[in-house]
Amino acid sequence: MKKTILFGAALAALTTACHLGENSAHDTSSLDSTALAAITEAAYKNYVLQLSSDEFMGRKPFTKGDTLTVNYIEKQFKELGLSPGNGDSYFQEVPLVEISSKPVNPVLTFQGAKGTLSINNLDDYVIGSRRLQEQIQIDQSDLVFVGFGIVAPEYNWNDYAGLDVKGKTVVAMVSDPGRYDKTLFKADTMTYYGRWKYKYEEAARQGAKGILLIHEKGAASYDWNVVRSGWSGPQLELITENDGADFAAFEGWISNSTASKLFALAGLPKDIQEQAKKPGFKAVPMPVTTSFAIKNTFRKSKSNNVIAKIEGSKRPDETIIYTAHWDHLGIGEAVNGDSIYNGAIDNASGVAALFEVAKAFKAAKVKPERTIVFMAVTSEEEGLLGSAYYAQHPIFPLQKTVANINMDAFSPLGATKDVSVVGIGQTELEDYVQKSAAKFGRTMAGERNPTSGGFYRSDHFNFVKAGVPGLFMGSGSELIEQDSTIIRKRVAALSGRYHTVADQVDENWDFGGILADVKLFFDIGYTLSLEKTFPNFKAKSEFKELGDKRLAK
Repeated sequence: MKKTILFGAALAALTTACHLGENSAHDTSSLDSTALAAITEAAYKNYVLQLSSDEFMGRKPFTKGDTLTVNYIEKQFKELGLSPGNGDSYFQEVPLVEISSKPVNPVLTFQGAKGTLSINNLDDYVIGSRRLQEQIQIDQSDLVFVGFGIVAPEYNWNDYAGLDVKGKTVVAMVSDPGRYDKTLFKADTMTYYGRWKYKYEEAARQGAKGILLIHEKGAASYDWNVVRSGWSGPQLELITENDGADFAAFEGWISNSTASKLFALAGLPKDIQEQAKKPGFKAVPMPVTTSFAIKNTFRKSKSNNVIAKIEGSKRPDETIIYTAHWDHLGIGEAVNGDSIYNGAIDNASGVAALFEVAKAFKAAKVKPERTIVFMAVTSEEEGLLGSAYYAQHPIFPLQKTVANINMDAFSPLGATKDVSVVGIGQTELEDYVQKSAAKFGRTMAGERNPTSGGFYRSDHFNFVKAGVPGLFMGSGSELIEQDSTIIRKRVAALSGRYHTVADQVDENWDFGGILADVKLFFDIGYTLSLEKTFPNFKAKSEFKELGDKRLAK
């Protein structure tokens, strides 16, 4: 729910893409062979096996697995000869709160002129609050259907125009208008306005008491069971100065079938959601109210980002930050006797890549002129919280941060001729991807499902929101020639592992493609480390203005 997994996208593509021959000729003259030789399969595999072992208990923040994981990462950073990244410490404390939020009555009832509608928690709706209040009481709150719930002046779109929703409950659709009309927004490439998190933020800015998002599988890019499982247990949040008072009092989702019943109760047209997809739509007050109570329990604690660095030889104040999130889902409901969510692909693979990239930089013949930072961030699975905290409390000034290179979920399916960049057209970093990929005889492609909003779903995005270009990249979909029988077997064995107890290393893993991707990640950062330029956002990116402001300071 939090992000698009590049590996998952690759699985869908690779079932029909088992056909390529040898790599084309390529120029390796500008590659540092000594540095690349430091990246080895044996060491990489061992890191992944260690981090995804049962010993680390699924690496969930606020558990023993948290302490074991961050201490292990610190130990590896030290053994690699990396300097502490936060003064004399390798840790940046991230203050978090764990919130268990449950409706007092699991049956939520709406009252309308035509009668009532009662729906069941988890089956039909999920609801919670990020305010640190023990009790949230909602009395006779009026509902308003606000279409997409978007205010985007640059696209001439305002679903809240002329509307006062203070104290009311807004009902909104996921995604953005471009999904349905390619002449609007960025066509089928989702903008941040389409993300559920933005819609919660905008509802709060508008003064709404609460917001209910309408789940629709195609637009959300995941099933209702993902919503259900994601909301059935405690949630982590960053601790704010006002204990979450800036959030809406409650946030939640309703199923699409529930939305249809709710619109019928309100006497709205059956095609009201279709109307909302067109320019000029006006929000519709619904003659429906609801009342309910939420009980919150919470505990405050701290997790850690683990940070190390290699100081630049000429411009040490300029930084290139590599990130990978260390956390996963911990221990949960047992499946066939296994209850540990080991998170090998997601994201022991990325943390192991941090170590290998660091080894390459240490071995480089020409040392990086800019400082290289290696950051294993916490609580990505809970909503990109560790990277969000860092972006709000940067150790290295953001004005001097050249780029963020984010490594999240490598594909064990094998080497690919292409490489996939999530968010094509967003940053000038893709130009560096293209140049580095060519050195290895590879090509660059965009993600296969741009409507899923993958650009907004991993840790690089918190740097992007701060005006720093971020790169989210993974394997492509064109496998280098192999036996199609082997590939189909591997695809069948590895599919469906995302966020399950099956995300472990086994005989189906092919590390060749992972190592090729790790080397590419290194070369991109290494190239940047020898330059004086600062990449920015592309002209049509919604974050271009932020980038311009950062570079102007």
